Amino acid sequence: MQALTSPGSLVTLAGALLSVIGWIGYATENPNLSLPTIFYGIPILLGGLALKSSELAPAELLPPAPGAEALRNDPANLTLRKLVKDVNRWRYGQKGHLESSLETLKLWDEDQPPQLLSVQELLENGGYGVALRFETAGVPYERWLAKQDRLGRFFAPGLEARLGRPAPGEVLLQLVPAAPPVAAGPAPVAPPHS
Repeated sequence: MQALTSPGSLVTLAGALLSVIGWIGYATENPNLSLPTIFYGIPILLGGLALKSSELAPAELLPPAPGAEALRNDPANLTLRKLVKDVNRWRYGQKGHLESSLETLKLWDEDQPPQLLSVQELLENGGYGVALRFETAGVPYERWLAKQDRLGRFFAPGLEARLGRPAPGEVLLQLVPAAPPVAAGPAPVAPPHS
């Protein structure tokens, strides 16, 4: 159902409908109906088909972890909130979500690019985070591990990246707030000298 409501599908359907109305008008010898609908319908249909050929569907949005929704609109979480919004919309002319970011991080393979499968909002270390699950046919897991330190810092300051392998050929990237540093206990007090 989601594919039928994509912008590319809607433009294609509108163009097809106008073209059919135009041909019906032509067959019934109604030039006032046939000329404008064919004139506009065929280019709209072709434009819709072009959009459909370069369409990238939104990633699956999983239900948020309990408590994550309450932190979503915190101004400190603006970057991650934009990331979630960005991967949950239709894209055109791209091979995968976060293409430019993954290219910059050297986690992109032109022939078999990573495909974002799902995104989920998390509550970790008392803060807001996201989990991104990728299918990574062309980029080995070891390359992701080598970039782990940079991944968190790349998307927003104060984040750390956690990597996992939920299934063969997949990578789970969790971008979560860095754990607060462990406070050192008080320094031992030396006994007074007499």
